[in-house]
Amino acid sequence: MQEKTDPRIYRTKLMLRNALIELLEEKGLEAITIRDLMQQAGLNRSTFYLHYRDKYDLLERSKEDMLKDILEIVSDIDPVHIMNFAARNEPHPVFLELFDFFTQHAVFFKVLLGPKGDPAYPVQVKQIMLQHIFNKLSLLQSDQIAMPREFIIAYLASANLGVIQHWLEHGMQISPREMALLITRMATFGPLQTYGLKGE
Repeated sequence: MQEKTDPRIYRTKLMLRNALIELLEEKGLEAITIRDLMQQAGLNRSTFYLHYRDKYDLLERSKEDMLKDILEIVSDIDPVHIMNFAARNEPHPVFLELFDFFTQHAVFFKVLLGPKGDPAYPVQVKQIMLQHIFNKLSLLQSDQIAMPREFIIAYLASANLGVIQHWLEHGMQISPREMALLITRMATFGPLQTYGLKGE
């Protein structure tokens, strides 16, 4: 989560981040000037340079803050617990917290993970998922693994990120709770069974 700091500084940084995201959505990073940011945020240039070197610094530090928050949210998840919640047809609490977080920062993630965002950012988010899933699955005994671990990890990370991006791009029409349940079920049963298909 965000580090504790002076509320006025936090508010200023939030205003600058929101201004950046709004302008990214409108015109893309290269076209944004510091003057644009100041006008959008209602602040002056000296205030900006108290906190950031330039627009790239603002973007990178905003991205880093969000990645840290995602990592903190998912750090406690346990693959076995996911299966237990799926068996009860309930969303895993960590997935619910994660989708609540994406909802709270919807504009940020819609832009940064979308076509006008930074192409490297989805890769960074996916890398967090890859590393996190790898660490968790590595704790399981080898005789519990029915196929190479790296393929499962790649599938889960890519699928989860793809679902999140699709949800954001299409206006988040499904509630965070429904999305959390969807991810919980897909992680346990796979997409086809979650969809409702059954073998003959």
